[in-house]
Amino acid sequence: MSDSSNKLPAALREAHRQTLAVRAGQNRTGEDEHSEALFLTSSYVFKDCADAQARFAGDIEGSVYSRYTNPTVRNFEQRLAAMEGAEDCIATSSGMGAIMSLCLAHLSSGDHIVCSSDVFGSTVILLNNFFAKFGVEISYIKLTDVDGWRDAVQANTKIFFVETPSNPLNEVGDINALSAIAKQHNILFAVDNCFCSPALQQPLALGADIVIHSATKYIDGQGRCLGGAVLGSAEHIEPVRSLVRAGGPSMSPFNAWVFLKGLETLQLRMRAHSESAMAIAQWLESQSSIEAVFYAGLASHPGHQLASHQQSAFGGVMSFRVKGDQAAAWRFIEATQIMSLTANLGDAKTTIVHPATTTHSRLSPEERAAAGITDNLIRVAVGLEDLDDLKKDLQRGIKAL
Repeated sequence: MSDSSNKLPAALREAHRQTLAVRAGQNRTGEDEHSEALFLTSSYVFKDCADAQARFAGDIEGSVYSRYTNPTVRNFEQRLAAMEGAEDCIATSSGMGAIMSLCLAHLSSGDHIVCSSDVFGSTVILLNNFFAKFGVEISYIKLTDVDGWRDAVQANTKIFFVETPSNPLNEVGDINALSAIAKQHNILFAVDNCFCSPALQQPLALGADIVIHSATKYIDGQGRCLGGAVLGSAEHIEPVRSLVRAGGPSMSPFNAWVFLKGLETLQLRMRAHSESAMAIAQWLESQSSIEAVFYAGLASHPGHQLASHQQSAFGGVMSFRVKGDQAAAWRFIEATQIMSLTANLGDAKTTIVHPATTTHSRLSPEERAAAGITDNLIRVAVGLEDLDDLKKDLQRGIKAL
């Protein structure tokens, strides 16, 4: 039995996402609390032995142990599922925990996964250093190369995995086209929706089977907690739930409660992030000391037209290359005074980082080159500060070049 089946009241079944962000997944206790309750308990008391047996067997609904059944976590799962249009959701301890759980649940030794070459560095490390040693074959294809994905299919291919827009170059994958290939070959198609969140993109509606989230990013929105989620049909999520139940990479109730509050403002925040990021990207593109700007909202971006179709806005993350080498990029970053030098993104506070020596530093030079991670590349995740102040801070970086 699914603990997070998306059972919406009739009034919410046709509601807009902003309403779902505030109202879905509200399961009040006997205290009739208005804000969602936080259940800080490891275990639960059963009415009698028959009740305990039925709950453990999944014959009746009810919490058993907070590693895999907790009311606060379940509320978060239901709300996020409603926003993504998913039948089911399982929450995990982190975004990487979500990816690991998906792969452990749906891959066996001898299986093959095709992954976009532009994914987050830790995803590459997870696949290459751990799943490969257990006999999983891995192929990396450029996100935008649809023919390459078609050619990469093997008899043992079980998963297509993409991150769109990509980190950090904002490349855009054609979800509908990749879905058609996956469905033709009965391949599970998973999309990491971290950069957009359900506020800006719904991969399931575009043909994906699975959506992955790092709730640590925009779903929280203030850099407070770690968390992840895997969403899709009940059929696809049940093996992941079984893995999380047995292996324990589960979300804590406190973090789930924080994420519930984050979802309430997600639509509003993503709109503000997107508006400021667009203005900054356009401004950076006009600066002579900036070699290139990578933001799908720019008409100059090769994925702009596709992103305009798949997304309702372009998000808050961009990257750009300064004219110069690694030393120039470091000078730029260290000259800023408002932005936070940190690898996280999706925060109300603008963050700036040098991917080649941080988020993608564990990749080989060849892998970084294939992913477009050059030494002069800088990533900025635009926060919610005043736009003029952010431009002034970037100007400090430009003057340091």
